[in-house]
Amino acid sequence: MFLEKDIENGHGHGWIEVICGSMFSGKTEELIRRLKRAKIARLQVEIFKPGVDVRYDEEKVVSHDANEIMSTPVPASSNILLLANDVDVVGIDEAQFFDNELPNVCSQLANRGIRVIVAGLDMDFKGNPFGPIPGILAVAEYITKVHAICVKCGSLAHFSHRTILSDKLVVLGEKEAYEPLCRRCFAKSQKLQNSR
Repeated sequence: MFLEKDIENGHGHGWIEVICGSMFSGKTEELIRRLKRAKIARLQVEIFKPGVDVRYDEEKVVSHDANEIMSTPVPASSNILLLANDVDVVGIDEAQFFDNELPNVCSQLANRGIRVIVAGLDMDFKGNPFGPIPGILAVAEYITKVHAICVKCGSLAHFSHRTILSDKLVVLGEKEAYEPLCRRCFAKSQKLQNSR
């Protein structure tokens, strides 16, 4: 919800940037790069990630290439509003794991004059829009769609195909559970899995 007092009390003009794509596409790598540049510019930066994501580290945001940056794990997106005080830039990783209030939280932060950089999967393992990401894409000023390489044919990949059998929406995993596929190879793999 837009509040004029948020603009008046802000540091300047805020906005929302989204980095989205499939697994293994470099989303977290790009998020870390942008946040480190903001720190070099002597901006006050705060980074958040969902408390459920403990694959690499409980507190750090870590890319597949082992780049890392300290973060604050939070159980819900509303916690970000409580903790993002006196900052110029807020980074949010693995946004798809947050609740559906995240687009509103991002808008409130931007209305306060904060640059908000969000990274997350835009589609789940079935190829459907994932969690709060569609809502964030709708309110964002800047969107960067990054791609992996299809492990089957070498084309650009933007689907995260789950290679293990599970119907649960959230299964934390890496290369042992997911592979990036292009549209054609994803459709073939889905057809093969559905025929089993």
